[in-house]
Amino acid sequence: MARLHVMERSHAQAVMDDLHDALGRRLETRSLAPCPVEFTAALVNLCATQSCGKCTPCRVGLGVLADQLEKVLAGRADDQTLKVIERTAETIYRSSDCAIGYEAGSMALTAIRGFRDDFEHHLRTGACGFGQNELVPCVMGCPAGVDIPGYVSLIEAGRYTEAIRLIRKDNPMPSVCGLVCEHPCEMHCRRGIVDDPLNIMALKRYAAEHMESDYRPTMAPATGKRVAVVGGGPAGISCAYYLSLMGHDVTILEQRRHLGGMLRYGIPSYRLPREDLQAEIDWILACGIHVELESAVDAEGLKALRADYDAVYLAIGAHNDKKLGLDGEDAQGVESAVQMLRAVGDGELPDFTGQRIAVVGGGNVAMDVARSSLRLGAEKVTIVYRRRICDMTAQDAEIAGAQAEGCEVLELHAPVRVETDERDRVVGLVIQQQIIGAPSRGRPAPRPADAPERTLPCDRVVVAIGQEIDSKPFAEMGIPCKWDRIVTDTEGAVEGFAGLYSGGDCQTGPATVIRAINAGKVAAANIDHYLGYDHKIVLDVELPTVQFKGKRLCGRCELTERDARERISDWSLVEQGLTDQEAHQEAARCLRCDHFGLGAFRGGRVAQW
Repeated sequence: MARLHVMERSHAQAVMDDLHDALGRRLETRSLAPCPVEFTAALVNLCATQSCGKCTPCRVGLGVLADQLEKVLAGRADDQTLKVIERTAETIYRSSDCAIGYEAGSMALTAIRGFRDDFEHHLRTGACGFGQNELVPCVMGCPAGVDIPGYVSLIEAGRYTEAIRLIRKDNPMPSVCGLVCEHPCEMHCRRGIVDDPLNIMALKRYAAEHMESDYRPTMAPATGKRVAVVGGGPAGISCAYYLSLMGHDVTILEQRRHLGGMLRYGIPSYRLPREDLQAEIDWILACGIHVELESAVDAEGLKALRADYDAVYLAIGAHNDKKLGLDGEDAQGVESAVQMLRAVGDGELPDFTGQRIAVVGGGNVAMDVARSSLRLGAEKVTIVYRRRICDMTAQDAEIAGAQAEGCEVLELHAPVRVETDERDRVVGLVIQQQIIGAPSRGRPAPRPADAPERTLPCDRVVVAIGQEIDSKPFAEMGIPCKWDRIVTDTEGAVEGFAGLYSGGDCQTGPATVIRAINAGKVAAANIDHYLGYDHKIVLDVELPTVQFKGKRLCGRCELTERDARERISDWSLVEQGLTDQEAHQEAARCLRCDHFGLGAFRGGRVAQW
């Protein structure tokens, strides 16, 4: 008889692996409105099944905790029950032998403290008091509330112009968002429970690229009211568009030579072609919007606008750069990502031929700078980041794209100082190796490792660690500001300044394109109300009849990219769109949660706002 046997995957293990994969997909597909008490009870029961049984707090405690949570759900609990739940969860957390127990206790403790009001609501009414506002998961996951199932069904039917009309009810920039949106909607797509989420962003791009004909939106009669929009980024342009549809006379005042804000001055054309951006902007401006370029607005200028216009929307963005605060940072050859990308956006391409570039940062802007540097002729590009690659805030696709094009990512290294020569020019960046540690603000924080400093030879250092808002002039005139951001109420109005609204990056801090678009949409609705009107932006497209297609599994169609060796020599679009076959197959994967899911008995969609 053999002493040992080669381990083989049993049938039971195979089935269990499939169940784990299914559970993982379900958890990755985020639900925006579960009952917190039900979710906590289910989580505790799941954790109890994983207990090895060695220690009492985990083996027995999780069972007790599950029973107490069930009492709350069954309407048999009182205030003492909630105290028992909290004490039990804390005991499990503090005394379990391993992570199976103490993490379960920690999660339960977080839930009962974070959702205390809802637990108490269950005691009083026997029902959930949590805001059940979810119509369709992907729609609620989209900051602008775009009717995703609606336009996906139109794409499947081959009605691309009508799909764009439907998108523009809530988002006037479908071409832009089809290329650079961070697509948070896909995290909530219930198709992810089955196999993979829909490629919603790629479908939007496909519709924009395959419109059968142009069209013009329906415009309300002129109201005679004048609105000034300060800032021509996505928030300002979106606000101007919807106010124009409502019949108001709108003027955009833009500090730069072109409209677009960070769409033009922060995103290179290999991700967002300039001609596509300009075409989208020109289509919006054709609604009768006036534009004044190279018109900076300071505090005095804002006062004049408030006197001349019936309302003003302040959407100045976040265009100031952040400093590292290191010795040598003022040397020749050290520049900010904002300055570099601004020059590229204006068509003033710097010459990096033969240079070694060090990029400091780990966000999308850092990746854009690194990839742009290669296209500007750099010999070598190194991205220096103090955390791990998995901690980077940049999208995975951007990181992979930079690496594929030849950028080196030096993770767990922090800049210490800039080395210069006798002419005060950059010759290197001194860096210190880091070791990852305990979480801070949601991510593991690094600290210096027991290793000597070393110098990374380079000819130029580009700092890409974030942007700041130039709010000081407005703060000095009394506009409320906090952390350099303009403070507004939930409607976007600036307290104490009648008719003045603000939104976008200058109000939230640097965020995403789709959040800026939503800010402009919200401001337009509230400015219209302030001006004494109640105009509606309505659904004016008839949607295809819904058909049940059966329960067929099908993988997700992903976008392909041009060969890295080819694309680094030009600024043309890197990602290639879906083919006709891919687009129709992808659109057909939609589960139509607006009809078969929660939306079936809640109206399915927002027909107007």
